[in-house]
Amino acid sequence: MKTIQDIHKIAVLGAGTMGPGIAQIYAMGGYEVTMWTRREETREKAKTALRTSIATFVKEGLIAAEDEEAVYNRVSFAATVEETVAGADIIQETIVENKDAKAALYQQLAEVVSPDAIIASNTSALNIFEIAPESLQPQLCIAHWYSPPQLIPLVEVVKSEQAPQESADLLIELLNACGKTAVYMKKFIRGYIANRLQQCLNREIFFLLDNGYCDAESIDLAAKASFIPRACVLGLCKRMDFGGLDMTANNYRNRSYTMPEHGDEMPATLEEHIEKGELGIKTGHGFYDYSGQDIEALKAKRDEELFELFRLERKFMAEGV
Repeated sequence: MKTIQDIHKIAVLGAGTMGPGIAQIYAMGGYEVTMWTRREETREKAKTALRTSIATFVKEGLIAAEDEEAVYNRVSFAATVEETVAGADIIQETIVENKDAKAALYQQLAEVVSPDAIIASNTSALNIFEIAPESLQPQLCIAHWYSPPQLIPLVEVVKSEQAPQESADLLIELLNACGKTAVYMKKFIRGYIANRLQQCLNREIFFLLDNGYCDAESIDLAAKASFIPRACVLGLCKRMDFGGLDMTANNYRNRSYTMPEHGDEMPATLEEHIEKGELGIKTGHGFYDYSGQDIEALKAKRDEELFELFRLERKFMAEGV
């Protein structure tokens, strides 16, 4: 079984929303990265996105100015899947969330991939273990990144039943060495950890909105002024330890909370925004009105604030309570 010292080349299949950011993180970790995408237009956009993001990291002091070109040059592009994965120790798949497309790619990989390479899918909604050929199962893991992947620390890792534990351990070691926060899951479940928690929050958000208990701004203020900063320090389970598990048990016994009914149906508030074409910042209106604002400047400001927050979060995670 390979060790982290044996990892030299990483292949990233897919150069759309997630690919460039993932490639950047591996390149920042000192690894040679080869990317592949079907379309030349996507490839050129990926190069631009990579260049822009690396420059932002230099501005934020996370990449030394003298290392900017070296990091960028560690990422190359290949014309074919075969060329991309040749000699790769880790293969990170990030293509479109389409079952047929993924099935076709994994069938192609089964014919060309090295038997000792670890294959990690970034799938968000599909059970890749049901899609990939049986011959690849001993090499197969999921490494689920969050967008933007060069910025959000979390990567959730789960292996196939046939893959050895050492594969997941090596993947986690690699991700942590590249500055990510890799979290191991004992077995696969759709939505993983963070997305399932977020979906539960969404159910409550739309229950409160649909039934007129408050507006979107009140929800955001309440979250930012209470459990979200607390969670940065304590997480969710340790928070219960600090509050007392007996208090948590009493909330259940006293039925202090009841789950909204019909939580899986399309919320009326969401449906109304969709029908109006109010899709968020990309249309200039969502829960908030962004008309007349520079959207790229808003995104840049968001990123600046996330950089600052994650610097502090790393300190909290290193020290603990």
